[in-house]
Amino acid sequence: MILEGNAHRFIKPDGNDNDINTDYVISGRYKFQCEDYNELATHVMEDLDSNFYKNIKKGDIIVAGKNFGCGSSREQAPIAIIYAGISCIIAKSFARIFFRNSFNKGLPLIECDTDKIEKGDKLNVDLEKGIIKNLTKNFDIKFNAIPPLMLKLLHDGGLVNHFKKNKGFNID
Repeated sequence: MILEGNAHRFIKPDGNDNDINTDYVISGRYKFQCEDYNELATHVMEDLDSNFYKNIKKGDIIVAGKNFGCGSSREQAPIAIIYAGISCIIAKSFARIFFRNSFNKGLPLIECDTDKIEKGDKLNVDLEKGIIKNLTKNFDIKFNAIPPLMLKLLHDGGLVNHFKKNKGFNID
């Protein structure tokens, strides 16, 4: 599975890109207000960049520092990212519950050093080989490839869709 898109980075008011919490991903004020996921997607990351949704293209990639997705177990965060058209998130690390929710919903997450990736860089991500190609600056970053079982879940659109498609859990 190969993904390609432009990198988007967010700097919090404290001046860094670590600890981007789920309230930054999708503000809690929309938790019950937006029941339509397409509408919810229009508010992704708006507290850090009010024009983010207007500026992304399908397949674009969020890039961050450490502990992306901390703060709550809200499933709306990865769902809103998916509906916004983001193909994956690359970060130094992820909050564990966000990590699990994202894969369960079908959103690929990649852990690696993100220091050399800048906003606007065009990236090509090979989930099977574990290679990010920075097409803008002509360098590669290696990461642990996504295991075949997880790739199958991603290909099926997440855990629930995998169960529906296979009438249960199928690792073949």
